[in-house]
Amino acid sequence: MKVQNILVSIAMLFFLTAASFAQQVKTDYDRTANFAQYKTYSWQKVETKDPLWSDRIKSAVDSALTAKGWTQVPTGGNISLVATEVTTTQEALNTYYNSFGGGRRFGGGFAESTTTPEVYRVGTLVVDMFDAQTNKLVWRGSASDTLSNKSDKNIKNLDKGVQKMLKDFPPGESKKR
Repeated sequence: MKVQNILVSIAMLFFLTAASFAQQVKTDYDRTANFAQYKTYSWQKVETKDPLWSDRIKSAVDSALTAKGWTQVPTGGNISLVATEVTTTQEALNTYYNSFGGGRRFGGGFAESTTTPEVYRVGTLVVDMFDAQTNKLVWRGSASDTLSNKSDKNIKNLDKGVQKMLKDFPPGESKKR
């Protein structure tokens, strides 16, 4: 019985740790903007510390917008795109409990806990869409996820995050269907 309780506790710990590192995607937009008028876009800039990621970000966003029927043009699009990538270091404290002894939980035995810090990197991509005529921000999306030491995994997470970010884009389209 005690072994089963320990296994359940370990399983819950892994589940909660994985859930805390799940990709977070947020979007917001100007409720007065008429997205039906926008069909073309141009890249204004991509800000990233690693130049290799500039083309990867553009490719992921281009693919998602092309699937929505939008067309990229070198200059003069209806929308100007700005993408910003930011990497931060975060720390989580993980506490593990071992209980020994008989009786109810903590009733007849003793419990020992160990807390260990876990440092990890989080990457966030912010994509802004500006009306090219007015320079007014009309849409913003962000995706954050824990970064891996493996470039291929990060690229896969980038693609997944951009797809989630633009899933219900343009705003209001899914309600019309």
